[in-house]
Amino acid sequence: MAGMNGGADGAAAAAIEVAADSARAAAGANGPAAAAIEVAGLVHVYPDGTRALDGVDLRVVAGESVAIVGQNGSGKTTLARHLNGLLRPTEGVVRIQGRDVAGARVARLAAVVGLAFQDPDQQIFAGRVRAEVTFGPRNLGMRGPDLDDAVADALAAVDLASAVDAIPYDLGYPRRKLLAIASVLAMRTPIVILDEPTTGQDLRGATSVREIVRRLTAEGRTVLAISHDLRFVAETFGRVVVMREGQIVLDGGPAEVFDAAAWPALASTYLEPPLAARVGAYLGLGSTPTEGALVEALGAASRP
Repeated sequence: MAGMNGGADGAAAAAIEVAADSARAAAGANGPAAAAIEVAGLVHVYPDGTRALDGVDLRVVAGESVAIVGQNGSGKTTLARHLNGLLRPTEGVVRIQGRDVAGARVARLAAVVGLAFQDPDQQIFAGRVRAEVTFGPRNLGMRGPDLDDAVADALAAVDLASAVDAIPYDLGYPRRKLLAIASVLAMRTPIVILDEPTTGQDLRGATSVREIVRRLTAEGRTVLAISHDLRFVAETFGRVVVMREGQIVLDGGPAEVFDAAAWPALASTYLEPPLAARVGAYLGLGSTPTEGALVEALGAASRP
């Protein structure tokens, strides 16, 4: 994968692919890779009868970065909320780090799975930015320098270090979104879930989110993100899961999921591949899910 400006972003995105491939190769040499998340036959029916999930099977290896995409109502957020215990299966099994979460308290799961909500206003409650970010790690038992470092690192990652004494609701929506992400980062959970993290973000905010995902993956942590921003998805994640009507219809790397052969399945979810993928297909260059990949393919095609 590659980013917006070719060289640097291309190298960083390629590093994500290499890390994912290395993890899979190591797993092949040493037996099955450790699963951070295992979902088997997951069904969820809401009280009004809506069947939001309809037999979902998903296995995510520790250290993977996975984007979950699909139209509104496809089951993305419902799936994510099963992973930290906010919702419980109607049928099926959810395992986190090998343990069935049935009956597990949300407070216990919070030490393992951090979830930043799509709407930050459903998450933010403290009177000051510092207090908001401190709440989670303090509840997990962090104290002293460890707590201070976790809070400082999280605020720096979202460029809110200068706003520690601000009232959260004095921040604009994009910055509240980043604050909600920071409050999850500070907990330093091995699994991080981001629900529509780039919604409302300008280029600077979206870049911050991209770098957060890359850093977490480099640290060996597992990252899932729900997103409608397919350009961001292609540039940032090593794996893309496409959902439709509560089921998974595509699952693979960006080059596979955004390849022209997969476009009919994407169209069935009312999604379009990123522009770079469409241009590459039109020019007969093969799968070019990112701008960096498109530039590389054009360069290769122009060489004798």
